[in-house]
Amino acid sequence: MTTSTPPRRVALTPGARRALEAAGRLFYERGIHAVGVDLIAAEAGVTKKTLYDRFGSKEQIVVEYLADRDERWRAFLASRLAGSHNAQDQLLAVFDASRDWTETHSPRGCSMVNAHAEIGDPSHPAYAIITGQKGWMLTLFTDLVRPLAPATADSLGRTLMLLHEGALVAHGLRIFPGALDHAREEARVLLSAAVKS
Repeated sequence: MTTSTPPRRVALTPGARRALEAAGRLFYERGIHAVGVDLIAAEAGVTKKTLYDRFGSKEQIVVEYLADRDERWRAFLASRLAGSHNAQDQLLAVFDASRDWTETHSPRGCSMVNAHAEIGDPSHPAYAIITGQKGWMLTLFTDLVRPLAPATADSLGRTLMLLHEGALVAHGLRIFPGALDHAREEARVLLSAAVKS
């Protein structure tokens, strides 16, 4: 996977924070392309000029929206992993955390996957955030599984990530209920077999 330069970030004033909260809700509910700067400004109670003064462009608002989601997810997951005592518990805690996160923050599926459906151009400044989060998740799964199965950690890490990401997509599309719980159980079986072998 290629790495890219992290995008520029802006300092958030209280007005910019309100605008970002409105943009985040609108982008997630309606889609990035469907939401214009006029609507964000109206929802946030700020002027369009204020938005451009603070962010410079709609692209930058998208960057801040996805970076904020990513930072909040990582902090949420870190707090959940801190309560687990061994590698297998931590791996399964990722699925538990995702289930709980989606119930509160992502009823329509993963914001990064949804954003990638609209932002497929690697030159877009938000693209690095999307791919960066998924690359980080792959590294996390691989690092967590390494103590359990050092010889096959890279392959198992990829498989665990596929289970996780597939469950996020199935959840967002409402393919069947309990997708993340199902993926967690499949991960548990996989990990048990890896530890025994």
